[in-house]
Amino acid sequence: MPARRTSTSILLSCAAIGVGGGLVAGASGYLAAAFAVFGPMLYGLTAGTHFLPSVVGLSLLRRPGTGLLTGLIAGLVGAAFAPWWFGRYLGTGLLVGLLLEIPFLVTRYRRWDPWMFYVSGAFAGLVLAVGVFFALGAEHYAWWAWVIALAAWVLSPVLFIWIGRVIANALERAGVARSARTAANRE
Repeated sequence: MPARRTSTSILLSCAAIGVGGGLVAGASGYLAAAFAVFGPMLYGLTAGTHFLPSVVGLSLLRRPGTGLLTGLIAGLVGAAFAPWWFGRYLGTGLLVGLLLEIPFLVTRYRRWDPWMFYVSGAFAGLVLAVGVFFALGAEHYAWWAWVIALAAWVLSPVLFIWIGRVIANALERAGVARSARTAANRE
């Protein structure tokens, strides 16, 4: 079986989406740092920005790996704003891209139902929340603080998935995805 090639227009689209998402994530990193110091329970509110590029890539291009690739590029761009957080940006971009791709992988990229984005985003937010829960030292905070934090970690990705889908739909109406999909289908 011959290996499938990815068209240049798909790669360039992922790069453009990833750069835009990386700029948003890079800027929100400083807000996240402020939350981590002054209100750790609100830290999760900024987590959703890391979902934006992967959601736009998957929603717009509907191709395997576009969520992962846009997450990788966004992580690299975000890290340019805070090189000391290179691993955090890159790891989060890859993890979010991978977690968002799972439901589509399970359906062999044949279904693109909107609810699949939201369920995978809420699950990914929960996975990230558990990691941060232990990293920040759960034993140092009251139970109500963790209830607020968990809600922020789960709801922020869902909100940014909605924003990402709105952006992807607007780009699709403008014809952005048409040329990328046409070039990919010619192969």
